[in-house]
Amino acid sequence: MSAQTGRLVVVATPIGNLDDLSPRAAAALREAGLVACEDTRRTAVLLRHAGSGAPMVPAHEHNEARRAQDLVRRMREGLVVALVSDAGMPAVSDPGARVVAAAIAAGLAVEVIPGPGAVEAALVASGLAADRYAFVGFLPRKAQDLARALERADAFGGPVVAFESPRRVPALLAALAGRDPDRAVAVCRELTKVHEEVLRGSAAALAERVREPVRGEVTVVIGPPAEAAGEADDGRLEAGLAVMLEAGMSPARAAEAVALLGAAPRNAAYRAALAAASRRAT
Repeated sequence: MSAQTGRLVVVATPIGNLDDLSPRAAAALREAGLVACEDTRRTAVLLRHAGSGAPMVPAHEHNEARRAQDLVRRMREGLVVALVSDAGMPAVSDPGARVVAAAIAAGLAVEVIPGPGAVEAALVASGLAADRYAFVGFLPRKAQDLARALERADAFGGPVVAFESPRRVPALLAALAGRDPDRAVAVCRELTKVHEEVLRGSAAALAERVREPVRGEVTVVIGPPAEAAGEADDGRLEAGLAVMLEAGMSPARAAEAVALLGAAPRNAAYRAALAAASRRAT
């Protein structure tokens, strides 16, 4: 095997249901000369499901920096290395980023095979999906750090998706309810698994409902602040639209701009922009 055939294949793995493994991902695991993974015991189950007999080496948060150089050496020698995490996409709130960066720095080919992800699944299941959203990984443990993270979520103005420890879900909901009791929230538990559950409601209602730690893996979707999702600020809306339409923006572009500035929800901004443009034309 020539040195030019070695490469890294980053494989997204199921977040719970093994049947979500795509045919392309299964083929990559069968064809790999080596599989770098977080936990060899968990990945052994995945490899059996894929029909792969590839050997495994651990690449987790405690040894990733050291392992990355070893994997680069093997790929330079011609080996095809598949990189997986325990669930989802490596390097996204999971180990793998250092391995990918090392392969790129070494001039090696990097192929990414997409697949299931808790972020998008939770966002859609929450009913809060929007044109833009933010993923913030795991939320901070300390109350002061969590408060700052929630302030940033407030400023973003759109849905925010986060991972959370099942033990800390009650504290998170209480913190959200204290800031904005009417804020829409969804707690998504054990997505794609037998005991999948999605709790939807206001922060206050869910804080009242969830007082004890939950079980399983949790993804939380936090809607925009209730104030931001509510009625338009008519004064700011009209003033903003007037300036943007005067500058030559189309009604659609002007509406998008004022919505991003928080003057109104996008649909309301678009209706107001069409009305304002019609008045200017007469």
